[in-house]
Amino acid sequence: MNKIEKIRRENLKTDLPVFAVGDTLKLDVLIVEGDKERSQAFTGTVIARNGRGITESVTLRRISYGQGVERVFPLHSPRLAKITVMKQGKVRRSKLYYLRGQVGKAARIKDLHTS
Repeated sequence: MNKIEKIRRENLKTDLPVFAVGDTLKLDVLIVEGDKERSQAFTGTVIARNGRGITESVTLRRISYGQGVERVFPLHSPRLAKITVMKQGKVRRSKLYYLRGQVGKAARIKDLHTS
């Protein structure tokens, strides 16, 4: 095992929940302001998952004050404190970039009913 693989395995998170594109997630992000550190929540719909292993990232989208906001989060970042799956969505695409051009009811995603 070379040094790069060793560092990757040390920083890989193993407690990630199972989620897919279309799900609504709540991410707690650690924010550093001066010498203080606080947690800030970001809730949004998963519109894309990219990468594998240590470089895996997720793109979340939400509407805030009438404006669409998208953020890309590296899943194995030490700044991500907690990931919670709020609800599961039923979609038939792996990338939901078409949601960028839709507003209101057209931008809704059906709920996945699991029994």
